[in-house]
Amino acid sequence: MAAMLHTIGVASPVASGGVFPDHQSNKFAVSSLHSLPMIRSEARSNLSSLHESYRAGKLIAKAVATKGENAAASGASKPGHELLLFEALREGLEEEMERDPRVCVIGEDVGHYGGSYKVTKGLAPKFGDLRVLDTPIAENSFTGMGIGAAMTGLRPVIEGMNMGFLLLAFNQISDNCGMLHYTSGGQFTIPAVIRGPGGVGRQLGAEHSQRLESYFQSIPGIQLVACSTPYNAKGLMKAAIRSENPVVLFEHVLLYNLKERIPDEEYVLNLEEAEMVRPGEHVTILTYSRMRYHVMQAVKTLVNKGYDPEVIDIRSLKPFDLYTIGNSVKKTHRVLIVEECMRTGGIGASLTAAINENFHDYLDAQIICLSSQDVPTPYAGTLEEWTVVQPPQIVAAVEQLCQ
Repeated sequence: MAAMLHTIGVASPVASGGVFPDHQSNKFAVSSLHSLPMIRSEARSNLSSLHESYRAGKLIAKAVATKGENAAASGASKPGHELLLFEALREGLEEEMERDPRVCVIGEDVGHYGGSYKVTKGLAPKFGDLRVLDTPIAENSFTGMGIGAAMTGLRPVIEGMNMGFLLLAFNQISDNCGMLHYTSGGQFTIPAVIRGPGGVGRQLGAEHSQRLESYFQSIPGIQLVACSTPYNAKGLMKAAIRSENPVVLFEHVLLYNLKERIPDEEYVLNLEEAEMVRPGEHVTILTYSRMRYHVMQAVKTLVNKGYDPEVIDIRSLKPFDLYTIGNSVKKTHRVLIVEECMRTGGIGASLTAAINENFHDYLDAQIICLSSQDVPTPYAGTLEEWTVVQPPQIVAAVEQLCQ
């Protein structure tokens, strides 16, 4: 792959002396990412697709608006353009492919079919079959090919049609993608992005409903991020492509059709920074990905009951943004973690340990972690719903913490 792209003049050596190549977009270096504007989307996202399986009457009707919703309601009048989450991922990827000829896409059906969720639609006719490379159903092989391409100076974006399929490439991701920079004594960098859909969908069955965040979290040398809105999906995609580290970008299968207005100007997010979704005083709720919307649904009920929760989308699953998390813990003194990952050995377990180790003296109550049950996801819709954390459980947990 690398040799082929070098032959046609697409590739260039890895830029020495800095993370970014010598392009006009150097102004978006990591040092300046903290100053970029943030846009909140949960208030204007279509939550009906996320809680349609809840039984009617579980939540209080006519809940009062949460902080930030009134401002978000006027978002339609703001400058920018509206995109669905999968379109925002595509826009970020397309911009980076235009900016840097070393960026290429590798995976099953990513070419003229446009990807299983259309994230790469239209890229093959624009950039050619060598930069948007369709592969056989051979995850271990094309992941290894992408890692090899990254070693030679390219910046591959490797798509797993489903995150569960990437278990077949776990050896490549663990032993090569995560470790080669170290085992080579720094001779190689692996600026690769591994991305794809995952999480519990709508009766997709156990094999297609896996949450593999904790699997990859244990691999040294890999960064993990999870997008939850069109705005952060695009910003994290661009940041992941520009990073010198291998990055795994988790996308939830049920969030692809979320719509949000995002800026027309270019922006890049910080891969290691959490997002303050809703400031509050009584309890810190830490979440990410799809559970962000379950939490915000529960927040409406909690506010109606007189509680003032602070909600943080941690986004960076490795490393954790302990600065943002710590400041919140010092303010509220109570922590609730809500995740879709499995309870045993999940992201919540690691986050609980990190908070206890660093901020134990600030806690006035034991940390509560709400996670998916340790069972294969059932196909039956009713049973599937029972395995995943629902808003009423979040409300009950906050009430317990604030007693």
